[in-house]
Amino acid sequence: MNRRQLLQFAAGLGLAASMAAAPALAQDKTYKIGVTGGPHAQIMEFVKDRAAKEGLKLEIVEFSDYVQPNAALAAGDLDANSYQHQPYLDAQIKDRGYKLVSVGLTITFPMGVYSKKFKALADLPNGARVGVPNDPTNGGRALLLLQSQGLLKLKADAGLKATPLDIVENSKKLNIIELDAAQLPRSLSDLDAAAVNGNYAASAGLNPVTDAIAMEGPKGPYANIIAVRTQDKDQAWIAKLLKAYHSPETKEFVVKTFKDSVITAW
Repeated sequence: MNRRQLLQFAAGLGLAASMAAAPALAQDKTYKIGVTGGPHAQIMEFVKDRAAKEGLKLEIVEFSDYVQPNAALAAGDLDANSYQHQPYLDAQIKDRGYKLVSVGLTITFPMGVYSKKFKALADLPNGARVGVPNDPTNGGRALLLLQSQGLLKLKADAGLKATPLDIVENSKKLNIIELDAAQLPRSLSDLDAAAVNGNYAASAGLNPVTDAIAMEGPKGPYANIIAVRTQDKDQAWIAKLLKAYHSPETKEFVVKTFKDSVITAW
């Protein structure tokens, strides 16, 4: 074998070795999934164990607000996140230009109105201070809930992104206080009532079925999702993640752990 043949043979061996190593490297990759604290984190911890049986390694990264998980995903610091509903993702894409997409449904948290001072919405006095989330989609969701309970009326075209500026009738002259969604449970002592997202309510030990003085209906556009970068939506590992999340075992875990405060959406 001459020198040229030896070089070609060595190059072929190198290529074969690299091709053989590629699956092992992919298999060894750990995928980072962003979640918010509470049920999203608890469910993903359960999913993590199921995914491991499929050869998928997950690392769960917990966040304390709604803004950072999408920023981290868009920046490439996460491979996926699981914490938001579609209207919130749509608003983030429009406002920030993120190239993110939903790849599957997860759970729904019924939003509830909670109060440490009153046992019914009818008991709220004129001028009551009512807290709502300060982000566009969840703030609109809260206002729609208050409207459904007859406490106020919004412009007909306000839609899912209604703001306090869209209120056209407010017979009790409610003082709408916009706060970060995560802060609302801790602010109940300073407010007369607050509309709280289900995940933050659960983290604070509140159950919408037993503790809320009002709760939104089970049907609506607020099912939560798993989001990834658009360029990654067809990656094989995502199918494994969804298989683990959408398993009967995960559904059973959600039902047993959270009862009616969390509803599976798949």
